[in-house]
Amino acid sequence: MLGCIGCEWQFKSPEEEDKTIVVDRYDRVQSLYLTTGDFSALQQMNTAYPMQTRTLIEDVLRIGKVDDAEINNKFLHFYQDSTLQALIAESELQYANMDDINSQLTSAFNYLDDVIPNLERPEVYAQIGSLDQSIIVGNNTIGICLDKYLGSDNPLYLRSEYGYKQEQLQMMTRQYIVPDCVGFYLLSLYPMPNDRPLSQLERDIHIGKVQWVVNKAMGETVFHTLYVQMADRYMRHHPNTTIAQLLGNNNYADFQ
Repeated sequence: MLGCIGCEWQFKSPEEEDKTIVVDRYDRVQSLYLTTGDFSALQQMNTAYPMQTRTLIEDVLRIGKVDDAEINNKFLHFYQDSTLQALIAESELQYANMDDINSQLTSAFNYLDDVIPNLERPEVYAQIGSLDQSIIVGNNTIGICLDKYLGSDNPLYLRSEYGYKQEQLQMMTRQYIVPDCVGFYLLSLYPMPNDRPLSQLERDIHIGKVQWVVNKAMGETVFHTLYVQMADRYMRHHPNTTIAQLLGNNNYADFQ
């Protein structure tokens, strides 16, 4: 009989395997088409990633409808700009490996699974935009625009025509990808109420609640604003309140 003493091999159940989040690398197919004009890459974008391609063309770039006869040429021509070509190259270089992002996403959503009943896990994919948006949420998906996370000192970001403020630049780094994914996804599940006009303070408190939960999901203090502190104080004073109840409480006077 063969024995193994002290082995620490751990086998995951199918349920545990299914909980692993891996970023779908749509950006690689996109990059191949936009840098080489490879027709097979375009076909893959349209057949394997129809929703992502439609979202990118119609909602992010806003260059037309995906079924327009000339949209493929418009799409390719749009990215021939030297700045956008540089963004593509830099994005693919910095994000050749996204294992750390996958691990952080899995850990964060494992936490959310435990504290928010019936949470539906999103599918996450990467793409390259045009410095317009950071995270795209819709149809139970999260799209990461890698071009908005190339580092606060990236020369492209520092060009005067973009006008990024220092506080914006500080968040355009790799470390903010997962917090932003979690935050924007939670905002899609717990949006600000639209049945009445909100003051700026109420909007800030709403974001503060979400960012407080993001901090918990990340296991570290990513966001530390006055409004995050309000949420923290509220939860310390109401220890029986669940995360879902916190996010769903839109009586903002409770937090002041």
